[in-house]
Amino acid sequence: MEIALYSALILVSAALTFLVVLQGRTAGLQQRDTSSIYRTRRGIEKTIHQATILLGVVFLVLALIASLPIWSSSTTPAGLIGLVGLI
Repeated sequence: MEIALYSALILVSAALTFLVVLQGRTAGLQQRDTSSIYRTRRGIEKTIHQATILLGVVFLVLALIASLPIWSSSTTPAGLIGLVGLI
């Protein structure tokens, strides 16, 4: 379960990085006049923007799940109490 979670986290982070770099390709590199600073995203640019937001939310949720203190079967609290009794 943990391996699948960490693998999904790595894949989502790689895809998110790719989409962010893909968006930044045209931002700020071209000389524009001041009247064309703001424009509406359309077509594939809008889709990439929405996918970036979605992957950002998925990455946040996966990171929060991965940070939860989940006990495995060998380190359950009852198992730890049993180990303390042996000492």
